[in-house]
Amino acid sequence: MLQRTLIGLAALVALPAGAAPVHEFTLDNGLKLLVREDHRAPVVVSQVWYKVGSSYEHNGITGISHVLEHMMFKGTEKHAPGEFSRIIAANGGRENAFTGRDYTAYFQQLEESRLEVSFRLEADRMRNLLLPKDELAKEVQVVMEERRLRTEDDPQSITYERFNAAAFVTSPYRNPVIGWMQDLEQLRLEDLQHWYRRWYAPNNATVVVVGNVDPDEVLALARKHFGPLSAEAVQPPRRVVEVPQRGVRRIVVQAQARLPYLVMGYKAPVLTTAEREWEPYALEVLAGILDGGDSARLPSEVVRAGVAARAGAGYDANARLETLFLLDATPANGQGLDAVEQALNQQIRRLKQEPVGEQELARVKAQVVADDVYQRDSVFYQAMQIGMLETVGLGWQRGEEYVERIRAVTAEQVQEVAKKYLQEDRLTVAVLDPQPMGAGETPEAGGKGAHRVH
Repeated sequence: MLQRTLIGLAALVALPAGAAPVHEFTLDNGLKLLVREDHRAPVVVSQVWYKVGSSYEHNGITGISHVLEHMMFKGTEKHAPGEFSRIIAANGGRENAFTGRDYTAYFQQLEESRLEVSFRLEADRMRNLLLPKDELAKEVQVVMEERRLRTEDDPQSITYERFNAAAFVTSPYRNPVIGWMQDLEQLRLEDLQHWYRRWYAPNNATVVVVGNVDPDEVLALARKHFGPLSAEAVQPPRRVVEVPQRGVRRIVVQAQARLPYLVMGYKAPVLTTAEREWEPYALEVLAGILDGGDSARLPSEVVRAGVAARAGAGYDANARLETLFLLDATPANGQGLDAVEQALNQQIRRLKQEPVGEQELARVKAQVVADDVYQRDSVFYQAMQIGMLETVGLGWQRGEEYVERIRAVTAEQVQEVAKKYLQEDRLTVAVLDPQPMGAGETPEAGGKGAHRVH
């Protein structure tokens, strides 16, 4: 679940020159436009990012941001339900959308001359969505089925969901992006209409364009289509501070499954909350030491030793609120969860007690940098990075600093963040306790069996 993708060190031999600059514009109605030229192919990626996601929601309406994402394809006065997608396809493009904890975004990839098609459609649905009641009823059923398939019928996913709910007490990160089933069942049209009017406005949106374009021409198109839209009195959500933890939290999730599973998480700062700017970058490197390719410590010392069939680590510094430094594993044949947890704890102790060696640190940093450089080769990823950083409140400029910041991390800093943040008072542990499955049954987990919290 937490595996990362890295490329070989050979990629560093010919790193591309720095990416083209980002051109930043703000329209009179508050809409932000970010444009980067990339002339390698006659294509353009256009993305519209809204500052709203599951972390903006409160109990009773969880999942509403994701449902609204679905409803954005259900028509305006100018465009019938489904017509948006048909127009994009007729112009040879592809499109989709995604909801996260801190954002909702919509994208199209088109031939360069078709950018105006995207702008015209996105501007229309930014303020003119109809939200028909019959379409909402159908789409809520679609989302509920999506939840059943991806979470409730997947024992590891249900374990991870309950793990987050235990790790966070006051933070909205305790809620799943897709929402809790009981909230989806009770979602009202009035709630959705209010959510749309509250957050879908030009002064709460960032439009990102990357591709074979001229920034001034993109600005002219943005003024033409987005410029006439009215702003909204958007009130940013309060930044919720998670209550201090006192001791390890443990949960056991009982569900029909074939294999046990373990996930551990330590509360950790992110770039928006860290006391010192270098700490999140040191945590990124620490994650790479544990799980940065086949030579990293978890695959080489835990998996190859026959303790775990798979083990991973992960950390994301680009969040709006405090997050978790994660480890997860599945035991190897003949091994139990206790042995796996002991092996992971041994790796954590080692990081605290011994500074990482110079050669290992250099290798891990090179791999982390190579991964970032590899992803930047994609115009879609470039737009993703720009939009995400801007929307969570970091500013797109952070992406330009990433490689330099990672290369500056020292062994002492890695050891310091391990000692400071990988502590029991920050730790939550969840284990999946597999329950027998009947003949022909799949490993369902949704609501079947107890959920014990210790």
